[in-house]
Amino acid sequence: MSRAVTTLLIAAALAAPLPGRAQLAYVSNEKDGTITVIDTRSDTVARSIPAGNTPRGMAASVDRKWLYVSDQKANALRVVDLARGEVARSIALGESPEGVGRSPDGKWVVVAIEEDHQVMFIDTVDDRIAFRVKVEGENPEHAVFSPDSRWVFVSAEESQVVDVIDVDNRRLAGSIKVGKRPRGIGFLPDGSRAYVACELANTVFAIDVPSRKVLASIPAGGRSNGIKVHPSGKEVYVSNGADGTVMVIDTASNKVTHTIPVGARPWNMGLTPDGGKLYVANGRANSVSVIDTSTKKKLADIKVGNTPWGVLVPEGH
Repeated sequence: MSRAVTTLLIAAALAAPLPGRAQLAYVSNEKDGTITVIDTRSDTVARSIPAGNTPRGMAASVDRKWLYVSDQKANALRVVDLARGEVARSIALGESPEGVGRSPDGKWVVVAIEEDHQVMFIDTVDDRIAFRVKVEGENPEHAVFSPDSRWVFVSAEESQVVDVIDVDNRRLAGSIKVGKRPRGIGFLPDGSRAYVACELANTVFAIDVPSRKVLASIPAGGRSNGIKVHPSGKEVYVSNGADGTVMVIDTASNKVTHTIPVGARPWNMGLTPDGGKLYVANGRANSVSVIDTSTKKKLADIKVGNTPWGVLVPEGH
């Protein structure tokens, strides 16, 4: 049996949470070097895990045993043993790693390396760097896989483009022009569209993936940055750092339907696998806001560590 098939079987077996087990959210706190773990059933803090110097981007392994965390100041990827609650090993990277992503097929973990203007691909079998791809955009922040694991879309802070990496051929396949300072990226579940928040344009761009053309420019709030897509594909959430809000975009019309107040400088977000709750990292409030996606209301603010950068809610806990 091939590695890809084995990985997919593992992913399918672990896709649904076991009865009585907590669904956990992980919050990277970049100024105190910790990961706050939140039990999403009770929305309370379960524990705190040391994670290096400046943890930012995160991705979980398919079996949910490992958390891959970029340590920006250490130029490293920390591999956290979630059962033991500690860093098990580190992978040396380039200068200033930020966003981390995992391919849906489980084969790859990718890290956007800001100062080196490249994306590193790490083989999850042996946790070694397999290859790297230089991008055109300067200071890449996020690297996000398409649902079929074929493409990686890369946003770069000092650019007005999203770079597209062809994973199988291990090369840059092209770029898509968007607005100033692209940041968060999210795909619809069927992979037909991607949504990109551009912070200095205060705009979300809807991109047709097959043609790599912009379909719509959606006005957002001040310093729009984080993006999360509902599992139904019907809604996209964008965090507005200057406004302290999260907006809801209806993907049928590509219009904003709701604006929800959260904490100061909302940044990167996580969704429960059923799409019921959205968790928003508030970088200047040292908190995570919890939003009920059905009512579009904030349920709670959870105190976390110093300067939370983002939230990850893996499936299958």
